[in-house]
Amino acid sequence: MDDVPASKPSLLDRIGAILMREPEDREQLIALLQSAHTRNILDADALSIIEGALGVSEMSVRDVMIPRAQMDAIDISETPDKFIPYVIGTGHSRFPVIDRDRDNVIGILLAKDLLRYYAGEEEFDVRDMLRPAVFVPESKRLNVLLRDFKTTRNHMAIVVDEYGGVAGLVTIEDVLEQIVGEIEDEYDYEEAGDNIIREKSGRFRVKAQVPIADFNESFGTDLSDAEHDTIGGLVISRFGRVPKRGESAVIGGLKFHVLRADSRRLHTLQVERLPDARPA
Repeated sequence: MDDVPASKPSLLDRIGAILMREPEDREQLIALLQSAHTRNILDADALSIIEGALGVSEMSVRDVMIPRAQMDAIDISETPDKFIPYVIGTGHSRFPVIDRDRDNVIGILLAKDLLRYYAGEEEFDVRDMLRPAVFVPESKRLNVLLRDFKTTRNHMAIVVDEYGGVAGLVTIEDVLEQIVGEIEDEYDYEEAGDNIIREKSGRFRVKAQVPIADFNESFGTDLSDAEHDTIGGLVISRFGRVPKRGESAVIGGLKFHVLRADSRRLHTLQVERLPDARPA
């Protein structure tokens, strides 16, 4: 009787074989997984996702939230003709809606609901379209938040501090990017011409991968590109690590504030001219 060829073990079978060694802590588990990658049992993407998933269980909302000062919010006291250009300019799909005070978040507005305004509804009222806002504490674990997002089908939550004040906001994208890396969507700038965008405040949003030469041309600066090709690389070198969202550094008379970053890469910076600042 002919021998039946053995089926090729699946990825889960191979991971299970590795874990038969029963690592005693997270560090040993990571070491085993990295060893599996070295032996071509796991590819680089699979290793990165597993490490990201493990890391999420040890992170809290405050580690990834968009700080209060960087929240793109709509004030209910403004008329649609005033805030709709702002909605279009930011390109987000959801906005926290406040009543004059950022500590008074009254709901979440979906940008698609504004189509009713363009449809010419006679009794158009933004308050009638608001979705309930979900509030979470800064200390909430990301893995728990992700489970809640999945259960409730919410994509955004307002983060509150220990005193009940608004500390920022967090989206499901912020959590997933800790696992799988950057997710390109309507929040991101796709075209080269959109790598540098001027905000209403006079500050600029800049993609981290903008070449330093192009940045210098746009800002009239003379930042060195001898050691780094991109503006993100220059900022990372100043920190000596990948900075977290909300951290800032002053370089060449400009303040670089991190808007988006994950554990692997820097994605988006806010750049502000500081007339009285000296190069750090």
